[in-house]
Amino acid sequence: MRRGSLFLLVGWMGSRLGAAGCELCAIYSADNAQARNAGWIATVSESFISYHTVLFNDHELSGHDLDFRDTSITHLVPGYNFTPELGVNLSIPLVYHHFQRTDLRYSLTDPPVLRSEHSTEFGLGDVSLIGRWTAFRRAGMETSVAVSVLGGVKFPTGDTDRIADEVQQTQIYDALLPPGTPHDPLGHSISGVHQHDLTLGSGSFDGIFGVTMLSRWDRYFFNAQFQYYLRTEGESGYTYGNELMVAGGPGAYLLLGKSYTFNLQANAGYDTMARDELAGRLSNRTGWTAWYLGPQLGLTVGNHFSTVAGVDIPVHITANGLQNVPDYRVHASLVWRF
Repeated sequence: MRRGSLFLLVGWMGSRLGAAGCELCAIYSADNAQARNAGWIATVSESFISYHTVLFNDHELSGHDLDFRDTSITHLVPGYNFTPELGVNLSIPLVYHHFQRTDLRYSLTDPPVLRSEHSTEFGLGDVSLIGRWTAFRRAGMETSVAVSVLGGVKFPTGDTDRIADEVQQTQIYDALLPPGTPHDPLGHSISGVHQHDLTLGSGSFDGIFGVTMLSRWDRYFFNAQFQYYLRTEGESGYTYGNELMVAGGPGAYLLLGKSYTFNLQANAGYDTMARDELAGRLSNRTGWTAWYLGPQLGLTVGNHFSTVAGVDIPVHITANGLQNVPDYRVHASLVWRF
């Protein structure tokens, strides 16, 4: 196996919409593990995100028994490369939320009621179909460079009951206020864990676009990936904000054998999400920007198996309004080429 085919890149970025996760990340890993041959590829990608930090207008709140959310997303990604340059992947996410939230429930006939939930949500998320084209590749014994373009669509396969309920609460709250009263469409909520954070699906068809660059010189390499999610109107008119993710960094192969490699990478990430829209208005309690740093390990064994694992630690996060934001994120991916 040539060194130029050994690039591994996940750089997990974890979207705010748990059902979306990071559709392209597992596909990057599958694409970059011995991607020179046509044939089937199977990837299992697992990520865990802890949302225990609560921000209110960028100020961290402290206290006991605060609302929280822990999210686990397992991506099952079968794929097929028609040629070394052209392939397709189907990303099937299984989403699990464990959470605690206390919020007000509004009614047109009764006073507001304070309701607490300590529960879980589990099920199929929004499935995505992604195509990959390697636009440029040049490989030698000492150096190599490859650039791939990815694009596809996310389908509304996940359950959306929580979004429908959140929009309904917005409409009830709007009806209770005097006409013309200025307020945020999520003004009814007093929790940093919103209903739209716990949904399994969005109810929308979304565009997914990405570019990955892989370069190597001797034992050293630099990888980068760019992702953009173009959101459309979903369940009950709720529209998630568009999202841009950038990740990558330098690394080195610490071990190089005839049938295996082991590498270490310093991975940095940038993730920014626009504000969501519901009831025809943008919410100033949605949208955030985050920077991450963390190590990432990669291993290949033989011509068929590879794995990647890493952790992302937030170094700076800004968020609008009241929101729970990540404390850390852990990801791992296994790739098998048939």
